[in-house]
This record gives sequence, structure tokens and C-alpha cells, in this order.
Amino acid sequence: MAKLSDSEITRRLQALPEWRREGDAIQRVFTFAKFAEGIRFVDRVAVAADAMDHHPDIDVRYTTITMVLSTHSAGGLTAKDFDLAAKIDATR
Repeated sequence: MAKLSDSEITRRLQALPEWRREGDAIQRVFTFAKFAEGIRFVDRVAVAADAMDHHPDIDVRYTTITMVLSTHSAGGLTAKDFDLAAKIDATR
């Protein structure tokens, strides 16, 4: 899968307003009222990620979940990252 250009990344981020670029990755922070709600969210994301065979880096800090996406094999952001970000948003 080919890396996206900076202009394509900027364009795709417009459709995902809560995600932000961090170097060669995009990330979003999710906050939940209870720890168990965040863990259930992570479980739903895991199912979607397995179905796409593309997996986020996930950081769990009590009720705060941070998702980071990058296509490591391509050395940066690809369409897969934005497709999964949209699925993660729908999973929320």
C-alpha cells in the first residue's frame, strides 16, 4: 500500500475532524465515564481491526483511550489508516 502525500493526508483528515496528525501517524483520544466502557470500546475496535487486518496502537489510561494509526510496512500513512479511523469512529 502506497504512502499518502501530505495534501492527501490533509484532505482525508477533513473527514475525520477529531483525529490529528502526529508525524507519520494519526491519533485520536477517547474519554469514557467508566474504565469498563473504555475496555468494551477497545474490544469493539479489536474486532474491526482484525476484520481489516490493520491494527492500531492502543494506549489505555483509566478512562482515556488513545488510538494511533500508521502503516508501519509503508513507513507512514496510507488509505488503510483512514479507513480504520472511520471504522473506529463508527464503533464509538
